[in-house]
Amino acid sequence: MTAGRYGLINVNVRKGGPQDRADWLGMRRTLWDDCPDDEQVREMDEILESDLEEVFFAEWPGGKLCGFLEVALRSRADGCETTPVGYIEGWYVDPDSRRQGVGRALVEAAEDWARSKGCRQMASDAELWNDISYQAHGAIGYRETARLVLFKKDLT
Repeated sequence: MTAGRYGLINVNVRKGGPQDRADWLGMRRTLWDDCPDDEQVREMDEILESDLEEVFFAEWPGGKLCGFLEVALRSRADGCETTPVGYIEGWYVDPDSRRQGVGRALVEAAEDWARSKGCRQMASDAELWNDISYQAHGAIGYRETARLVLFKKDLT
């Protein structure tokens, strides 16, 4: 996939592969800094081996990766009426590459992938504190369907 289709001239959006592991892991560490490396690597392996998941990368000319998006098929998602549903599982763009259409290009590639798998809707989520993600979703046409606060209690 070339990014020209998604409104960018200098960024290429493509499916990921094993050759992207090191850069992918680095970006995942930034996005999910509380997740241990062994779990990150296990999840990356699962995505690369799955028919129900895909990872897309955005790269500048010369091959420097500047973002990724992990997408999956889910049987359902809150706020969606159809099945299956394409679901944005993880979405990251380097801070110096934001607000240039890189994130939009990644999402559009994931939406195309989901359409090819029979999806009529896409869904995503963001932590309540993540204003950047909230704004990015809104800027590309996603609308909020619900807010959720999770609770727990340790039983002794």
